[in-house]
Parts: sequence; structure tokens; C-alpha cells
Amino acid sequence: MPAKEKFPKDVMRVLKETSRTFYIPIRLLKTDLKQVVSSAYLIYRAIDEIEDHPTIPNETKSIILMALSELFKQPFTEGEYLTIIAPIESQLPEVTVRLYDWLEACPESARAMALETGSEMAYGMGKWAERNWDIQTKDDLDDYTYYVAGVVGIFLSKAWDWSYGFDADMDLAVGFGQGLQVVNILRNEDEDMEERGVDFVPTGWTRADLFAYADENLAKADAYIETLTEKSTILFCKLPLAFAHKSLEAMKEGREKMSRTEVLKTVKEVQDEVNKK
Repeated sequence: MPAKEKFPKDVMRVLKETSRTFYIPIRLLKTDLKQVVSSAYLIYRAIDEIEDHPTIPNETKSIILMALSELFKQPFTEGEYLTIIAPIESQLPEVTVRLYDWLEACPESARAMALETGSEMAYGMGKWAERNWDIQTKDDLDDYTYYVAGVVGIFLSKAWDWSYGFDADMDLAVGFGQGLQVVNILRNEDEDMEERGVDFVPTGWTRADLFAYADENLAKADAYIETLTEKSTILFCKLPLAFAHKSLEAMKEGREKMSRTEVLKTVKEVQDEVNKK
């Protein structure tokens, strides 16, 4: 594993600039996991920025994401990566252009896990980009949220096992990722429609149905956390989950999001709860 001082400081800078939700809990992980999870997060965020881009045509997104899925299965070189994204590179943020840097930052013994998840995620995103995210049924929503977030729950569980020998319930791990994702879908529903013309809500579903779907998966996320044994890992999972629960509660009450004061209060509450155990 790379010595602590060799881990690029730039990883945490870009992480802070790209994620309000995960920057704080990632910083609280023990050192080996902080290195793995922060670099992997940026790899997956890099892919996500392609899928979410408001002006790149869906066909182009699908072609590039499918090519990246295959590249993740091969010896991953910076040259090959830059060749794949060349048609859209000028439209991409730093986190995406520098995906190879985040892969290099990942501890070598955990890199295969990050590559495997990256391949699966890019494939699923490419598939749904080609379909213009035409979510018709609950099965469609399950499939989409699996590829964009459920696989991350699986990756995290593999990272816990890599670090301290944790044997996870992978169904609950997937629910952890999907629960967080559906809260994002609810929070960004109007923005996704206005900027991308995309509606992730199954045909015939009301917002109440989507709330119920979120509750179902967040219950799995709660159960998943109860199985964890390492303190920094518990804290890492509890923070974004607490944000998700409180964001969902705010939306059910007709508010758009948590206030900054609520965010800071939640961080303290979760830290105090975990530290008491």
C-alpha cells in the first residue's frame, strides 16, 4: 500500500470540489480506506459526469461509456482513455479528464475492485443513455439505480473486506446505494427534466410512490449499517444516510432540501452517536 505521504493531496481537493455529501465522511475513514474510497469515488464521479452532461448527445454518451466499460477490463492506459474521451474532452470537467490520475492514486492492491465496478457502472450508464433513461416500470428503476449506485454499495463492501475482513450482505449493500440514489432523484426531479429532459419516475407513479420506494431502500441501508463493525466505516455510512433520511423528510414536508444548519447539526449528531458506541 502506498505510504501515507505519497497519496496525492489533489485527490482530496477535487473530492471537496465535487461532493458535498461524501467529502466529510470520506475524510473520517481510517487511512487505507480513505485512500481507496476517495480515489474510487472520483473514478465513478468522472463516469457520472459524462452520463449527466446536459448537452452531449445520448448516442455519443452511450458509445463513450460502453468503450470505457471495455477499457476498465483491459490494461488501463491514460493514452487509451484520452483517445476515447477526445470527441467530448473540451466539454468535460477536471474530475473526468483526470480519471487516470484517480486510478493511479488508488492503492494497487485495491485497484482491481475499482476497475471492476467502473466497468459495470459505465456499461449500465451507457445502456440507459442509449434508451434515453426511459424508465417505465419498477424493474427499470431498480436496474438503473443498481448501475449508478447499487454497484457502489457492493464496491464499498469489498473495500471493507479488503481492509478488515468484513463479509457483507450484498443485497443490503445494494439497497444502501439505491436508497441514496433515489433521494437524489427526488431532489433533482425538476432539474433533470428541465436540463436534460429526463424523468426517472416509472410510468404511472406518483411522487408518493417514489417516496415509498425511497423508504424501502433506505430501510435496507439502515439494516446494512447495523451489520458493520469498524467505527470509521459506520460513521462513513451513517452520515450520507442521515442526510438522505432528513432530505427525504424535508421533501415530504414540501421543503426542497436541508438547511446548512441542519447539515452541520446532523454531522455532530451522527459523530456523537457513533463515538458513544
